[in-house]
Amino acid sequence: MDTLMLSRLQFAANIAFHILFPTINIALCWFLLYFRLRHGAAKGTAAARHWEEAYYLWTKVFALSFALGVVSGITMSFQFGTNWPGYMERVGNIAGPLLGYEVLTAFFLEATFLGIMLFGRGRVSERVHLLATLMVALGTTLSAFWILSLNSWMQTPAGFEVVDGRYHARDWLAILFNPSFPYRLAHKLLASALTASFLVAGLSAWQLLRGTDNGGSRLALRTGVVGAAIAIPLQIVAGDMHGLNTLQHQPAKIAAIEAIWQTEKAAPLTLVGWPDEAARRTHFALQVPGLASLILAHDPDAELQGLNEFPDAHPPVAPVFWGFRIMVGMGLLMLAVAWWSAWTLWRGRREISAGRLALSRTQLRLLAAMTFAGWIATLAGWIVTEVGRQPFLVYGQLRTAELVARHPPGMVLSTLIAYLATYVFLLAAYVLVLMYMAEHPAMPTAQTPQSPKAAEPVGGPA
Repeated sequence: MDTLMLSRLQFAANIAFHILFPTINIALCWFLLYFRLRHGAAKGTAAARHWEEAYYLWTKVFALSFALGVVSGITMSFQFGTNWPGYMERVGNIAGPLLGYEVLTAFFLEATFLGIMLFGRGRVSERVHLLATLMVALGTTLSAFWILSLNSWMQTPAGFEVVDGRYHARDWLAILFNPSFPYRLAHKLLASALTASFLVAGLSAWQLLRGTDNGGSRLALRTGVVGAAIAIPLQIVAGDMHGLNTLQHQPAKIAAIEAIWQTEKAAPLTLVGWPDEAARRTHFALQVPGLASLILAHDPDAELQGLNEFPDAHPPVAPVFWGFRIMVGMGLLMLAVAWWSAWTLWRGRREISAGRLALSRTQLRLLAAMTFAGWIATLAGWIVTEVGRQPFLVYGQLRTAELVARHPPGMVLSTLIAYLATYVFLLAAYVLVLMYMAEHPAMPTAQTPQSPKAAEPVGGPA
């Protein structure tokens, strides 16, 4: 492999590892806020203790995910200088401020209130603790806003001018709210909601199967199932709108997603097949006539551009084609599992009110098996988005090959291997720690900690 491909793989490894943890935390903190609100509403009852147990466990999961997300994010940002100096040299006037705004607003907001959220229980008032949780939740969402704004601008650039080969901001509002940004932001936030929902439901189901559950486990499981059941149809709608936007602004990506080789009307939808770029055909294709035009353009007779229209400017077909099908397939599986589980919970609401679990062990095993289903869908969707932008780094403007650093391939390969080994180790450790926390849940203490001064006798120390 040459330096270009190795550098692309190295950045892909870094961002693929990094994206796992923000995808959890963006929505997980809103779950924590919900747990805190329910705890306050049920104050003085047994339910309050159970909501506190749920909050206590998932706060630790959030903290662990936050730490790994921060560390991997710093490593990823270094790659702009080490592997892609041409990117910052050409578009740094746009990318730099957006990344800076993310740090100055979102990250600082999270970091400021994270300590209070993690360690403030019993040391600050309930209102301050609730406020801290809200601020961290807002910070994670605001972080997604800035990062996705930059990523969307790279997909659908707008509001810029080129002076001496460098890109300058002409209209910051057009840059921030570029044509694909609203759809990409909605799609990502819902993806995070699904990822966090299945993580919460799956890990809680694992606790129930292992017999290490408490009252908080059952509440968290129901919250995760209901959250997933609500988010998945919204994600389908958002995905459809995002597809229409992509067809308008990135038709080459759509052609690769569907392996449409020649421009045609009433294009068939290829359910499965084996794309062959050399032969310009899809082997063993299972197709539904006219369905691609109906889904992608909402018109069964619509003309869809084929890859023949972009002879030197279309992405590699196979990874985009398969990535999209893995994402959609996992989404449909999520829909089936979430709705089946939610239906069972609704039908068994009398059992739940009597303190019994409505879900069968089969359903619990299925939920536990899908604990990280959101990760699979997220990574598949990321491949579609980022590989589908190739051969451009800024779509239609700057080709990836123009911006890569000319390091010796062996140097890039050695660091790539080191990154992969580190990330495999960290990912395995993360999963094992989550399982340990689920199987050994620490209970929140009933007493409110006191300061040493408050604990002294009235007459002072002896």
